[in-house]
Amino acid sequence: QVQLVESGGGLVQSGESLRLSCAASGFTLAYYGVGWFRQAPGKEREGVSCISSRGDNTYYSDSVKGRFTVSRDNAKNTAYLQMNGLKVEDTAVYYCEADIVSREYDDGTYSYREIWGQGLQVTVSS
Repeated sequence: QVQLVESGGGLVQSGESLRLSCAASGFTLAYYGVGWFRQAPGKEREGVSCISSRGDNTYYSDSVKGRFTVSRDNAKNTAYLQMNGLKVEDTAVYYCEADIVSREYDDGTYSYREIWGQGLQVTVSS
């Protein structure tokens, strides 16, 4: 079964850390970039970070830059989001996502589909 399974969320106090994991099954995560998103109550889903397939390029939103670190271990088929210095405003449901090949056409082009993790609640108390 093709899926992303997240782990590591929870309740922490302001200033503490959490590490989220995103484990792929049914496909080889090493072929794809991975994005991390979050959605707070009453707000739209926002992009937090992403990492290229080989891990040599990363992106962070301004709101988490300098506090969060995205990484991956392709041997373990897993991506991570290390979150340090957590703030109350980081409270949200966090999702990992990958766009994977769903079909290869005769002309050598591909179509893709989004695979999302189940979401993890991260709650930061003051």
